[in-house]
Amino acid sequence: MTYQTVCANGINFAFLEAGKGPTVLLLHGFPDIAETWDYQIPELVQAGFRVVAPYLRGYPPTEIPQAGYYDRATLVLDIKELILAVGNGEPVFLVGQDWGAAIAYGVIAAFPELIRRAVVMAIPHPAMILQSLANPEQVHRAFHWWFFQLPDLPEKSVAANNFAFIDYLWKYWSPGHDDADHIRQIKTMLSVPGVISSTIGYYRAMLNPVNQDPALAEIRKALENPIQVPTLAICGSKDIRGEVLEAQSVFFKGEYQSAIIPDCGHFLHREQPAQVTRLILNWISQT
Repeated sequence: MTYQTVCANGINFAFLEAGKGPTVLLLHGFPDIAETWDYQIPELVQAGFRVVAPYLRGYPPTEIPQAGYYDRATLVLDIKELILAVGNGEPVFLVGQDWGAAIAYGVIAAFPELIRRAVVMAIPHPAMILQSLANPEQVHRAFHWWFFQLPDLPEKSVAANNFAFIDYLWKYWSPGHDDADHIRQIKTMLSVPGVISSTIGYYRAMLNPVNQDPALAEIRKALENPIQVPTLAICGSKDIRGEVLEAQSVFFKGEYQSAIIPDCGHFLHREQPAQVTRLILNWISQT
């Protein structure tokens, strides 16, 4: 596995790369890093795939853009341009977890010609999320969305006491799962100046139109297109967002399947890596 860099959508992206064959693009979430896929990468390579796992916008060693946008249209455009830069001129397989999944839903809606098959994990379709917020339990589950809208305080809170906030999120979202070494890597990344604000910026742009790039109105509209790309949605049994995966089939005009992984929470690809990797391989091997 090697570290590479490429310029896409005006910023320098760092990514992990391994293997040869059809490209599988792996998108991490929050709070996380590209190494989150270290269980999946060797298995995908062994199965004959080339893996590209980028660090998302604002996650070092990817560039933190000065006065940049972090709205979903911008993030989707990032991935479109990244695919054009590293995809060897062919459509890729797309896999995303958490924010990586939120971005993936947008990519397969707005730019379906770039994706062969997709796997989305731990996050429902954005339209389904809006509907689910009528459920108080779902509102509580998303407490960080509201907290991150405040100025300054979230940055201080996330960094306090050796990033205890990050420890709390992992324990809350994946109860009973011990991933201390990986979380230490995440904390090292978050300690880089400017990173906390950039990663929180995703949430601020999600709820405040002022933080959304006005030049991307057409892409923002396209994010709502019915999805034609064959898509598998996966969630852990302990993650309440799995309750809506079957119902969200209404947003898909192409092939759609969902699966619940027993005995795991939000970071299912690390909690039950063998099961999740098997599902990914089975799905992307269908050509």
